[in-house]
Amino acid sequence: MGVNRIGIIGLGHVGAHVANSLMLQGIADELYLTEICSGDEDNSAKLRSEVQDLHDSLAFCPHNVEIVSCGEDYAALAGCDVIVNAAGKVALAAQNRDGELFYTTDTAKRFIEPVAKAGFDGVWVTIANPCDVVATEIWKLSGADPAKVIGTGTALDSSRLKFALSNVTGIDQHSICAYMLGEHGASQFAAWSAVNFGGKPLSQLAVEQPGRFGFDHDELEQQGRQNGYVTMAGKHCTEYAVANAAAGVPVLGRLFQVLTVVRFEKSEDGIDYVVDVPAVDAEGDLAKTVNDMIQAKVDLHMEKARQDWQGRLLRYRRHGGGVGRTDYGRLRGLRGQKPDGYPRLLCGDHGGGLGRLLRGAVLL
Repeated sequence: MGVNRIGIIGLGHVGAHVANSLMLQGIADELYLTEICSGDEDNSAKLRSEVQDLHDSLAFCPHNVEIVSCGEDYAALAGCDVIVNAAGKVALAAQNRDGELFYTTDTAKRFIEPVAKAGFDGVWVTIANPCDVVATEIWKLSGADPAKVIGTGTALDSSRLKFALSNVTGIDQHSICAYMLGEHGASQFAAWSAVNFGGKPLSQLAVEQPGRFGFDHDELEQQGRQNGYVTMAGKHCTEYAVANAAAGVPVLGRLFQVLTVVRFEKSEDGIDYVVDVPAVDAEGDLAKTVNDMIQAKVDLHMEKARQDWQGRLLRYRRHGGGVGRTDYGRLRGLRGQKPDGYPRLLCGDHGGGLGRLLRGAVLL
């Protein structure tokens, strides 16, 4: 197995913890770290501090890691296998995840072009919120193969749902299979038909042990959707869980772990955008979707997620972002149609339900 070179853009609360998690888990062999080091947002001192702190922790890691401070030289990341985008300003997200919309998408313009022009041909993993829109911008602005752009999506929200389920049932989280789907925002939803405990479906357990498993689905789904704000309320950021979610993305960890991530896939009629769905890395293929977990009744929720994502793109275009010609008419809520130059969402209104959305997938 070759050297695993990983670049990280943004060493704030999340980016720094991604670096630490990659080191402690023995995933990275080389880390290339960048930050804004000029102008009003000069974070060069923060970058120096994080690099020193990470170096000081090497003695506690499974193996040595080469840590390279690249300053604002984003082109230096071109030789990486994976680049993790953690550039954001969490204070703007105090009320909702869309608070960072204009900041994160505008900031992305600073690094995408120099990285692409330097010949980067690896995989983008993006964390910055709103995750679905930033992933779309990275794909469009970089010209990358859409199969090589992945957002962390609802991987973190799925973990929150697992914790809520564990808390109410007393079952260890590692024995629970549960996913939040749709998009990393208000319209995400729990795929209750896929929930199982040690392989036994929740629907069956609720009949057999109603006192333990007959809990309020809506209440627990809301915890999966909103518990991040419990974290935000006291420390004004989230960091540990989302960093570990990013480190767990299959292309980073070289594992066959199933996580819900933002994916782009090709269909017969073009390139379609897929909201957060369960995916796995298998034999060199990037995050193939899993097709045997979800019933078609979630199509309505997927459509809501599609509309939310499209609405965010429209807001960003009106702000003056993006590339190419902006056609507000096309972006303004045309159900099932493709905004000019941008992908659409594969969901129920295209016909075929999730069977079509998740076709050709790896069966676990």
